[in-house]
Amino acid sequence: MSAELQAAARQALACLDLTSLNDADTEADIAALCAKAQTPFGNVAAVCVWPRFVAQARAALPAAIQVAAVADFPEGALDLPRALADVAAIAQAGGDEVDVVLPYKALLQGQQAEVAEFLAEVRHASRPLTLKVIIESGELADPEAIKEATRLSLMAGADFVKTSTGKTRVSATPAAAAAMLHEIKASGLPHAGFKASGGIRTVAEAQVYLQLAAAELGAAALTPQRLRFGASGLLNDILAQLSGQAPVATTPAAY
Repeated sequence: MSAELQAAARQALACLDLTSLNDADTEADIAALCAKAQTPFGNVAAVCVWPRFVAQARAALPAAIQVAAVADFPEGALDLPRALADVAAIAQAGGDEVDVVLPYKALLQGQQAEVAEFLAEVRHASRPLTLKVIIESGELADPEAIKEATRLSLMAGADFVKTSTGKTRVSATPAAAAAMLHEIKASGLPHAGFKASGGIRTVAEAQVYLQLAAAELGAAALTPQRLRFGASGLLNDILAQLSGQAPVATTPAAY
């Protein structure tokens, strides 16, 4: 394996939100997820689960691994009571991070003020937990809509802006990531982060996002404090690469 790909694998592992958000998830599934999160090459940054599994995950993991859970997921409805109930459940169960879906359909319908209010209320309710706002970039599609959603999220106080739920036809793309990272940089917020989520299964694919983040935010931002990957399958390739069991992959172009 090339030194470059090995470095990318290690960075992706350290920034990985190992995720299980299947409708049929069981306690056994979450136990297996938490075991996988602690690898011979180091721990992932977080596990991401449904709110009902937060307490189990928190009890199973060392403090160094964060427990994230989703709110208003995956529909992204303009349903503040539901979102706040999810946030409360996550906090009460000992969660560390909230991944909330921005009401993207409302945004596309011109309800910017309502979306901004929704995000502000979720931010207020979720403190001091880390807040990641999922803008569902594949559904917004247009770069200007992606940028607007990113700006609204950052203005509301989001710690991270995240591409996708992974439940729609189009998930993370380099083009969407570039638009979001541009807005993060333009915001001037020194701690705002980016999370690429949905459809990222190989280290070579993750490397594209590492390169984009480094280009916009600087190499110092390639840490779990400012960069995350939301994935379930990516860990398999990370471990294969780091153990020398996978062939050297060709890194695809960023654009």
